[in-house]
Amino acid sequence: MAQPAHPNPWLAWFYLALAIAGGVLPWMANLDFMRDYGASFDLKVFIDLANANPAAQSLSRDLLIGATAVTTWIIVESRRLQMRNLWLVLLSSVTIAFAFAAPFFLFLRERRLAELAREPETSSAII
Repeated sequence: MAQPAHPNPWLAWFYLALAIAGGVLPWMANLDFMRDYGASFDLKVFIDLANANPAAQSLSRDLLIGATAVTTWIIVESRRLQMRNLWLVLLSSVTIAFAFAAPFFLFLRERRLAELAREPETSSAII
């Protein structure tokens, strides 16, 4: 499937706004968790609470499966587009939040697609 000839610059900024929200909102909850359950981030307690009831289990499993699929796509797509800084996206997924990493990757991807659109001989070979 061909990429648009003229990428939408607003889309990159929309993804960046989502990445910021995806970094801030989960960490607000993480800070509440650390306040309520001890200053250190106890991963075992966190996982236990993430599976404390069927609703939490549903969300946890949904995130695990979705994040695994999207992370696989991120790796494949970044190689296909010869993107730089994949390590930063993957590291942020486990240190900040997947809700940050996925839209951050999409921001970087839009920037890369715009870069490729400015170089037509290169973009046709990659895309």
